[in-house]
Amino acid sequence: MKIYGDHQSGNCYKIQLLTSLLNIPYEWIEINIKNRETQTESFLQLNPNGKIPILVLDDGRVISESNAILHFLAEGSHLLPNDPFLKAMVLQWQFFEQYSHEPYIAVARFIQHYLSIPEERRLEYESKQLGGHKALKVLEFQLQKSPFLVGDYFTIADISLFAYTHVAHQGGFDLTSYPNIRRWINRIQTMDSFQPMKAD
Repeated sequence: MKIYGDHQSGNCYKIQLLTSLLNIPYEWIEINIKNRETQTESFLQLNPNGKIPILVLDDGRVISESNAILHFLAEGSHLLPNDPFLKAMVLQWQFFEQYSHEPYIAVARFIQHYLSIPEERRLEYESKQLGGHKALKVLEFQLQKSPFLVGDYFTIADISLFAYTHVAHQGGFDLTSYPNIRRWINRIQTMDSFQPMKAD
């Protein structure tokens, strides 16, 4: 199977981390979003939404949206619970990531890390800080109660939130005042088969 992605994207990194932890082989196809490679005719044939990552299976079927790809690849593994309530909790955190976390932390990181905060986006960048810290406080509260987001066991919910949280400083978010988040990040980074995000 093939994974199309940008190695600096947190959404793409989620898939790289999962495949490393589960030892799933794949072919990586690097897509440069700054060069608008997601808007080419050939890419839009694979994903009309023009976003990465996408997973192309051996038979040509395509899955887009990072969290959907995580669910597909983790099915039947220890990273996705069988219990209906726990599986719902995984989804709950992944919806939180997409609606309350990623729009602030990931966007602020994009503006700072990819674009170096151009003046025309400075106000937007600054406006993301409040929402980002609100999301971090929710994570901190949960991780004060349990080592992982869905209790005692590491799941794809943790992968979803780890991707952008562990590089939140690249979007201007200081994690010093979030000790439980920092311990959680360390817990994940010291796992067997952990794969770090590639540097530029």
